[in-house]
Amino acid sequence: MEGTIFDIKEFSIHDGPGMRVTVFMKGCPLRCIWCHNPEGLKPRAQLIYRKNLCTHCGNCLLPCGHSECRPWKRCIHACANGCLAVSGQRVTEKETAEMVIQYNDFFNLAQGGVTISGGEPLLQADFVCALAKRLGGMHKAIQTSGYAEEETYRKVIDHFDLIMQDIKLADPEMHRKYAGADNELILRNIAYLKKSGKQFLFRVPLIPGITDTDENLIQISEIAGDNPVELLKYNPLAGAKYDMLGMRFPLGEVRNREERFERFFQNAVLVE
Repeated sequence: MEGTIFDIKEFSIHDGPGMRVTVFMKGCPLRCIWCHNPEGLKPRAQLIYRKNLCTHCGNCLLPCGHSECRPWKRCIHACANGCLAVSGQRVTEKETAEMVIQYNDFFNLAQGGVTISGGEPLLQADFVCALAKRLGGMHKAIQTSGYAEEETYRKVIDHFDLIMQDIKLADPEMHRKYAGADNELILRNIAYLKKSGKQFLFRVPLIPGITDTDENLIQISEIAGDNPVELLKYNPLAGAKYDMLGMRFPLGEVRNREERFERFFQNAVLVE
């Protein structure tokens, strides 16, 4: 079975317990205006163009015989400065598992494992399930928005040891405004997760003036209860990649508020 990924990050320390390898799935049904992985939004491959490195030599526009260059009408290998790259490649679950399993012995020693992230992994549910089966006894975590039909959500999380479940906005209208869809499906899946017996962690991105308001955090704390929560501070460099993809960063410049947001929750950790 084939899926589309846009990156595999080795030796990650922020995507679950211990040292991990993170597989980033391409494509997401939400459109959060603060998204810091814009290359993961669209399900198809995209050309990355680093304008700041370009000398306008024109070498990439000369004819080449590479089949992988044809969709872009330029040679992605010609630039000596590395201006051009493609985000998104089709892979089989067997190929992906082989790339991940080579780190298994090390991650066992480091009490780590593999994390499937995105984009949104649930958008490629069958591939993710097939990959998880290939990974055998490795510790497996998934990072998800939870935006999927209940049957899909339940099928996928059944294959994972740890569910890292986002809660962005509690109010449906606010969620629709800032994430592109309401959160009815997400809240239903969260209710199931809390009763599933699975180990899970809620993750709340702290977007200044949007998700970090007292009202939103109080509502999220009621959903989270005494379950573990990670509060993720906003990365002010999040918009840097949009221009390279020919996209506009919808959020603009905002700055983190210097507050102790853990006070809203019974069991929270602030991640810088």
